[in-house]
Amino acid sequence: MYDVHFSDVALKKLKKMNRYQASLLIGWIEKNLQDSSDSQTQGKALIANHKGKWRYRVGDYRILALIEDEKIIITIIDVGHRKDIYE
Repeated sequence: MYDVHFSDVALKKLKKMNRYQASLLIGWIEKNLQDSSDSQTQGKALIANHKGKWRYRVGDYRILALIEDEKIIITIIDVGHRKDIYE
């Protein structure tokens, strides 16, 4: 079972976000990632500049994460709208 942690950047962006959208993203994370046995089925591995990171799609928003299988930890490193997230 994976444990989810948030980076300071992700927490800051969630606080600045529209309250409805932030609660939708947090709810999705709690439902699909927290205590999940296989976190990779919901997401997609990224390539090129973001190699080693995973992307989760929630509507027009994206969640970027690092998955540490040996420690059973998912670290949410960034959240944001799909047009801004990969910059």
